[in-house]
Amino acid sequence: MDATVTVYIPSELLETILEGAKQLYPRESFLLLRGKKSKGVISVSDLVVAPFAVHGNGFASYSPHMLPMDFSVVGTVHSHPSGNIQPSHVDLNHMMGRILMIVGYPFADERCVAIYDSNGEKLALHVTANEQDEKR
Repeated sequence: MDATVTVYIPSELLETILEGAKQLYPRESFLLLRGKKSKGVISVSDLVVAPFAVHGNGFASYSPHMLPMDFSVVGTVHSHPSGNIQPSHVDLNHMMGRILMIVGYPFADERCVAIYDSNGEKLALHVTANEQDEKR
């Protein structure tokens, strides 16, 4: 995957991710990202809670064997309570899907978010309007 990939996420979904991270602070949060990929665009459309995920101080983990077969999962998102939104080697080595999203303290807005590919290269993030807002 190269740097021309752009990740699109609805603002309501991003707000949900950030609010969840705030609620679990100082523990790390972890969710799966569901969406679609086509020609340099990854569109995140939904979140999946990993069954039996553990949210601890300085780590979040889950058992991949407990996940249902779901080819719509495009990546994962987890929080870094320290505020550092750079991926660690552990983050990159345990990455699932095409993208790794990291949200950092204070979990305020998209400035606290970074998205990476499996090589640790930062990808462009575009926050879109919610579908309900566009229909009004």
